Amino acid sequence: MPQELPLTVKDAAAALRAGSLSSVQLTEGFLNRISAQNESLGAFVAVSGESALKAAEAADSDFAAGVDRGPLQGIPLAVKDIIATDDAPTTANSRVLDPEWGKGVDAPVVARLRAAGTVVLGKTTTSEFAIGLPDPDKGFPIPRNPWNLDHTPAGSSSGTGIAVAAGLSLGGLGTDTGGSVRGPAAQNGHTGLKVTFGRVPKNGVAPLGYTLDSVGPMARSAYDCAVMLEVMAGYDPGDPYAAQVPIPKYSELLTGDVQGLRVGVPMPYFYDSPEVTDEVRTAVFAALDILKGSGAEASDVVVPYAEQAKNANHITLVAEGYAYHRNNLVNRWNDYGRYTRRALVRGAFLTAGDYTQAQRFRSFFRRALAELFVSYDVLITPTWPTPAPRSDEMSPELQLRSVSFTGPWNLAGLPALAVPCGFSSSGLPLSMQIIGKPFAEGTVLKVADAYQRQTDWHLKVPPVQTAVAA
Repeated sequence: MPQELPLTVKDAAAALRAGSLSSVQLTEGFLNRISAQNESLGAFVAVSGESALKAAEAADSDFAAGVDRGPLQGIPLAVKDIIATDDAPTTANSRVLDPEWGKGVDAPVVARLRAAGTVVLGKTTTSEFAIGLPDPDKGFPIPRNPWNLDHTPAGSSSGTGIAVAAGLSLGGLGTDTGGSVRGPAAQNGHTGLKVTFGRVPKNGVAPLGYTLDSVGPMARSAYDCAVMLEVMAGYDPGDPYAAQVPIPKYSELLTGDVQGLRVGVPMPYFYDSPEVTDEVRTAVFAALDILKGSGAEASDVVVPYAEQAKNANHITLVAEGYAYHRNNLVNRWNDYGRYTRRALVRGAFLTAGDYTQAQRFRSFFRRALAELFVSYDVLITPTWPTPAPRSDEMSPELQLRSVSFTGPWNLAGLPALAVPCGFSSSGLPLSMQIIGKPFAEGTVLKVADAYQRQTDWHLKVPPVQTAVAA
């Protein structure tokens, strides 16, 4: 990939303020890359070129007039296609969603980014309604991993993950119900933050799991995620789950100092599962060694009932997703993609007792984690047990049977960050996950930033992919 464009939000912001690059030049560069590579990568379902350039011109005019709206001014970003934007339709990559849904409206999280001067490049591909796998029969772009087109980019925030990793955008928005920010971040090789439940308002976002969904930043670095979250976070009255909690200046917390930080390493389930490859385990242990070398204190710990937490998260997700889609599944079954309807219809086989027991367990699990975090500042696990599998090996049933290192934290509503920490022997990204206390995104980001100051895995760029996978 040509290197004339900055890789990070931080570097782009510096270039814009130095006058060595304009927002129009930056935006045109990304639009050109999207035009050249999107057919093979399937990152964007809609490109808002005209409105993006207008926003870039406005950002440049503000700079010229001495108006500085902050580090995101003039920065091109992408938005997952279940989040409403006023300059492009929201389809949820589905033939089912009403075309009038979200029409002409910015979700509050998008409105906040625009007010900070960002440039929205367009809408990125997603698993249909953020669940299931892509169905080629429905006519939407098929997302592909930029490191190897035959492998999955993970879901459901596939397109934003691809766009960040492949250099088609400096960052973007994803949503996370069971791992949908962190999975794409892990398998495409960049940083992605699942925020505390309620930290970012999610009105204007097509729901999957009402009590699980979160909107999070996806970018190359922890710093870039931090400056995005500073803008995205905060209460909105349109979201009944939005929390009224003060918003710290996250970027100022990234000091590089982790001296004395207490790291819990939950070996059972997260490291000793037979599904975890030796390469993943070795890469995460090496990352832990770097943090320990910087003064962090790591010790083994047990996260109680982790597998049950994964199962309770899945029950909650499927039950709440089915509740939202029930009537359309009855009346428009064939309009859904084959994998989406198979995933959602599981909710029809759950009972009220199943859902109630999952919520009783959720309360217990939260209390257990609160006790655990008395002794630890963060927990660190692999984000994913393996590098990205081949796309033709994926199925909803496989996803159901597999371990999940991400879902338990959705159930508990905790912040969790995926951070690149190496590559497999086949050249696919590896990732560690940093989990924190409620609303402790600053601590999670601080740990990741300290690690990224000493490594450059997050700055690795895949080769330009132009051939469509068979």
